[in-house]
Amino acid sequence: MNRYFPRHRWITALLLLLTCVSLSARAQTQHKQEVTLDLSLATPVMAAGAAQKAYIKISLDGFELPGRATRTPANVAIVLDRSGSMGGDKIQHAREAAIMALGRLDERDIVSVVAYDSQVEVVVPATRLTDRQPIYQAIRTIRAGGNTALFAGVSKGAAELRKFIDRNRVNRVILLSDGLANVGPQTPSALGRLGQSLAKEGISVTTIGLGLGYNEDLMTQLAGMSDGNHAFVENAADLARIFQYEFGDVMSVVAQDLIIEIRCLNGVRPLRLLGRDSDVYGDRVRTRLNQLYSEQEKYLVLEVEVPAQEAGSELELASVQVDYANLATRQAARLDGRVRAQFSASEQEVQQAVDKPALESAVEQVANELSREAVELRDQGDVQGARSLLQKSAEYLGAQAEALASPELKAQEEEALQDADKLSSEDDWNRQRKELREKQYKRATQQTY
Repeated sequence: MNRYFPRHRWITALLLLLTCVSLSARAQTQHKQEVTLDLSLATPVMAAGAAQKAYIKISLDGFELPGRATRTPANVAIVLDRSGSMGGDKIQHAREAAIMALGRLDERDIVSVVAYDSQVEVVVPATRLTDRQPIYQAIRTIRAGGNTALFAGVSKGAAELRKFIDRNRVNRVILLSDGLANVGPQTPSALGRLGQSLAKEGISVTTIGLGLGYNEDLMTQLAGMSDGNHAFVENAADLARIFQYEFGDVMSVVAQDLIIEIRCLNGVRPLRLLGRDSDVYGDRVRTRLNQLYSEQEKYLVLEVEVPAQEAGSELELASVQVDYANLATRQAARLDGRVRAQFSASEQEVQQAVDKPALESAVEQVANELSREAVELRDQGDVQGARSLLQKSAEYLGAQAEALASPELKAQEEEALQDADKLSSEDDWNRQRKELREKQYKRATQQTY
């Protein structure tokens, strides 16, 4: 031992070093437990001398969860349609899928089960998942018969959630239905308003449409207004897979109540927020996400009009503020940023500066809007008009795929052409419509399953 550095000083130095390492690791962990905001402009260098459209991409990335033990507890209500059309294999697969999915939860979680036909029954009142077998046994008793009181079923599921509702839990209704709502409120707008009111309470609704008899507009409105997921399941045997995916999402939520406000600056005018509902107040755009998942990107694309600027100038287009509840730290958090553009008289400089990922996202969302419009035309009986719109979408996707060397956009071009070709089949329109609505919903919300 060095006589100029006694043993006790070595020990003190070592303890100090270990403390610093521990504090550093803890600080890094805490730093990582934050949502990341990334703002990008599809055309960061724009052509000078003319007013033009531009696309701002607002990306939110969920942080990584260190492990299962750190996940947010869930408060889940499973709402099962048990109307007459659910008889046989459908109700059997629904029961099995619900039981299998509940196996992923543990004693930290709250579970309730509601079944509905003409009437609504609370099969399992909201309870902590400590003793599974009575819950499983209660689910196995569900039998099919009667009409479809869908609105009342979802409302009762939400009532069970409210018994333990907590902003530090994931509060979600998971609705399964194979038929048309025919008891109580039954329009897409009515169910959309229900979803919107539940979202304000911190409740999201995932809708699973089984078979070809349900109303996909109603189901996507209910899911969309509450920021839940949506799935079309033609074969009841696939329910177990869908329930597993859904419960995986439930268990990976890292942030809730995300309020996004975009303020356009310096004469920039907001035109539309692609894919999501929003409120526009003059130069301000406001929207919300109910939940954000671990290691997943959710993004918005805002289309704006930018006034003409001189070559060599720079302009601040917008400021963005995001407020959210961090479920890891259990604290409110805020993110903010600004978007700028430069202006050039050189077309080459403009093209070389294109932000490929941002433009790809914008192109995808513009094409998705065209697909939605095509469905509306097809509903009005204008098959040729709908086909032309899908072909226009394919042409747009193809041109951008070539310009950006994007295989993703190329694949979407081919998909749009296939959708256009299938429109002439009257007999298969019900199935295709459900497929289109599901694809449109998933693209707009970046749903992963």
